[in-house]
Amino acid sequence: MNGCLLIHGFTGGPHEIAPLEEYLRQKTDWHIVSPTLPGHGERLRLKGIYYYEWVRSAEEELKELLQICDTVYVVGFSMGGMIASFLAVKYPVAKLVLLSAALYYVNPRQLGLDIKHIMKDAMRGNLLESELFQRYKRKIASTPLSATTQFRKLVKDLKRYLPNVHAPTMIVQGLDDGVVPPKAAYALHNSIGAAEKKLLFLEKAQHIICHCEEKDVLFQDILSFLNEIPANNSKD
Repeated sequence: MNGCLLIHGFTGGPHEIAPLEEYLRQKTDWHIVSPTLPGHGERLRLKGIYYYEWVRSAEEELKELLQICDTVYVVGFSMGGMIASFLAVKYPVAKLVLLSAALYYVNPRQLGLDIKHIMKDAMRGNLLESELFQRYKRKIASTPLSATTQFRKLVKDLKRYLPNVHAPTMIVQGLDDGVVPPKAAYALHNSIGAAEKKLLFLEKAQHIICHCEEKDVLFQDILSFLNEIPANNSKD
């Protein structure tokens, strides 16, 4: 039996990757797990949480999958991508998918465009109805400085493991991402030690990439990648 662990991002929850989870459940018979990391979910309680608790939570889920599944894939979104990369070094992960992985954080160009959109909504009197504004408002109001510090420590400490990632890896990045800049995807591709690496950019995708308008094609590409037989395992 195949298993798949989906890891969400910082200040997020399983809802960020829910469309991909639903797609995989419909198209496969895999055992799929999408846990909520400590302090995350519908109501954020991040104060007093240390980053190693996020890593340990995902690690425990992976260890359980490895006990019951012959083959295990790991998909990580944003911060979850950094955690997934680290786990792929420690454990026999068959394949790795990194979605908007947060090797770098905050894309100044796209963030500026988001602010312009918010200002336009404010000038039209539609600020309270702006989904973009409400998203930023929720994130800022619910994220203590200590949690942001822990997130940055996580990235700093885990990125040194990237050269030791040898599982076939697919890296996906949206070009309209206001949180993670496209250069993060290039840096991941250059840093990861895997012999088999695939880099995919989506022109219209923002940070929450599993909810983008190109998601149907993206999910097909992900499933195709996971179902491919690695070149070193293929038979003539």
